[in-house]
Amino acid sequence: MKSRASAYGCIALLLSGCTAVGPDYERPAVDLPNTYGGPVAAGAATAIDPAWWKLYGDPALDGLVERALARNADIRLAVARIEEADANLREAGATFLPQIDLGAAGSRSGVTTSGAVPVPSTVPVIRNNVRLTVSTAFELDFWGRLRRTLEAVRAQALGTRYAKEVVALSLAGLTSQAYFSLRSLDAQIALTRETLAVREEYLVIVRSRAAGGIASDLDINQAVVARADAATQLRDLQRQRALVEHQLGTLSGKLDLALAQSATLLALPLPPAPPVGLPSALLERRPDVRQAEQQLISANAQIGVARAAMLPNISLTGSYGGESQALSTLLSSGSTIWSLGFGITLPVFDWGRLAARADASEARARQSLAGYQKAVETAFREVADGLTNLEQTTATEDDLQARATAARNVLRLARARYEAGYSAYLEVLDAQRTANEAELAVVRNRQNRLSASVDLMKALGGGWSAATSPASR
Repeated sequence: MKSRASAYGCIALLLSGCTAVGPDYERPAVDLPNTYGGPVAAGAATAIDPAWWKLYGDPALDGLVERALARNADIRLAVARIEEADANLREAGATFLPQIDLGAAGSRSGVTTSGAVPVPSTVPVIRNNVRLTVSTAFELDFWGRLRRTLEAVRAQALGTRYAKEVVALSLAGLTSQAYFSLRSLDAQIALTRETLAVREEYLVIVRSRAAGGIASDLDINQAVVARADAATQLRDLQRQRALVEHQLGTLSGKLDLALAQSATLLALPLPPAPPVGLPSALLERRPDVRQAEQQLISANAQIGVARAAMLPNISLTGSYGGESQALSTLLSSGSTIWSLGFGITLPVFDWGRLAARADASEARARQSLAGYQKAVETAFREVADGLTNLEQTTATEDDLQARATAARNVLRLARARYEAGYSAYLEVLDAQRTANEAELAVVRNRQNRLSASVDLMKALGGGWSAATSPASR
């Protein structure tokens, strides 16, 4: 018995070493430029920490992102999918080992003494039968069906991990950008409150001048309109801030989130600028690109599974145990029963069903290939867009600062001219509107610049490192 079992084990090992049917995976070539060109300001080739949001130096942002990564429902969903994929992987790996079943049965039966064939007197009319067996069945992976299945399930399990990284990267980016939007609104609210205070002050001045016969009713009505415009603008900004705060509460899993107002947007540090000539190979680090490749690997392996189903299925079976009339003699030497079996199944006529399944698996592989190529091309475009947006918002900031400084000087001069009686109030109103728009534009551009840096971090899968920078080679 032992020698036969050893022989079958050797056969199983030899057959499992055969080449698996179906194509072996090779990473497809994607036609991309080697580097990202463009006149991007060069910065130090600094390695970016995976917690890239900490580069902005805001403890409130750090807390929001960390809370979102720990408590957001999308993260919990991704973790549950990883656990499911791990269980599927363990199941696929277990198919390489024989399944061993323990069976037990007992019966008591009686036979007739009045039948056509008389029962000898030495044969008992009532009989007992007890049976205990250990049985096993083992499929020989001659064509690699099990190996291809394991390859496909392993790729799916890796894909779920990359999917979680995609969720985490997107969640960190959304939280960071929502936070910057909130701080931008805080700064705009502070500026608008100052504008409203000035316009209320000027409404008092204009009414006083009108009472003295220096100003007209036209000036009063213009001052009232200007004050109302600022008040309306302030309420709209406060409404927008409340909505963004609600969004942050949902992202971080704290629906009653309340953040104190802080006009510190312009004081936040900017992350280091990326070095010129970033290699496009950085895209391989993006979790969505890796996820798309694992989906392609899984689909490629499924072709082998489908093709192996068209070939003979070879299996070994065996059982060992005892059978006796009484439980006390079940394990005695004379009660031993055993069997060894060999089976082969070959589909002959299936009317093209298995061939259709193989064709469908090849079509799904081509779909996954197209999805992978699209993911790579989209990633390249997103990096290029991020670099352009960061470059343009950085270059625009100095011009907007100069515009805001000039607008404040114009307002100061217009107020002096009006109070001295050299110009009409309309000139002050125009200067106020221009100064307000210029100051708000500076804040909004800084928000856009911070958001562009977040987009670039996301597009690069979390940033760049010195190891992949041309300057560090």
